[in-house]
Amino acid sequence: QLQASGGGYVHPGDSLRLSCVASGGAFNTYTIGWFRQAPGKEREFVSAFRAYSSTKYYADSAKGRLTVSRDNAKNTAYLQMNSLKPEDTGAYYCAADKPILSSLRDPEGYRHWGQGTLVTVSS
Repeated sequence: QLQASGGGYVHPGDSLRLSCVASGGAFNTYTIGWFRQAPGKEREFVSAFRAYSSTKYYADSAKGRLTVSRDNAKNTAYLQMNSLKPEDTGAYYCAADKPILSSLRDPEGYRHWGQGTLVTVSS
């Protein structure tokens, strides 16, 4: 089970840190993905932190502004979001699974999902 939190209403240029706490074992063996769903749009990939290799992946829109991390001892993953833009608005979901590399950016590659936390960026 995954629990995402940390969303809120912020102004352009502000920062937020999202957290994703996992219950159950073997957190360190799962790749954690972050996805965003804007109103009326499909869920899209934002970032992922792959298990074992600790490789990080980002959508082009996230590079340089968002940073994914994880603390396996706390069963928690984080998404640090800086220089937020209105287009970052949406519900942010964390997901966990062991996707193959080609599916890492695809929501269908993940079976376990948190409930989502809403981020609104507006002036």
